Amino acid sequence: MTSDEELTALLGEPTEAARDKVRSELLEIDRQWIAASPFVVVSTSAPDGSCDASPKGDPAGFVQVLDDRTIAIPERKGNRRADGYRNVLLNPHVGLLFVIPGRGDTLRINGRAHLVSDAPWFDEMVVKGHRPVLALVVEVDEVFGHCAKAFMRSKLWHPETWQPGAVPSRANIVHQTDRPLDSVAELEKYYGATYSQGLY
Repeated sequence: MTSDEELTALLGEPTEAARDKVRSELLEIDRQWIAASPFVVVSTSAPDGSCDASPKGDPAGFVQVLDDRTIAIPERKGNRRADGYRNVLLNPHVGLLFVIPGRGDTLRINGRAHLVSDAPWFDEMVVKGHRPVLALVVEVDEVFGHCAKAFMRSKLWHPETWQPGAVPSRANIVHQTDRPLDSVAELEKYYGATYSQGLY
């Protein structure tokens, strides 16, 4: 498939409601959703087309709404690859997916982002005494709700469908893919009870 016409012929035209639901500013209900969401996926792409989708999570309300057209996502301690941030330095366009556990519908925001290393509102992003050293500021171009069908099909929030043991443990995966010189026992200890101490 190579054209928009072919795609439309296959999938059909969107309904008027689906086509026209996109907004350019946050409504109060969008602010409420962002305040209730502890998890957002940030999607970016580099000029060469390479892509990145990075999960960001913190206590609900960690994403700050600065005004009706601007939000800010704090950076927390991680692996320091910063793939998405490096993309933003070259291509500001981002796509965000806000998730509320137990809800099938989601909130989507598309916009243009830039990085900020300090601002007065960083003080409102402190968690467990840790102030972020970086934030992703997103200027909203599009905001809209997304229906629950994907979550309904996947039964994502149905515990009886969960199979965390369907693949090897994180320690086993890392041993096979990233750190073959480390024993599984060493990696199990690393990803064990003390792993959560390095979140902030």
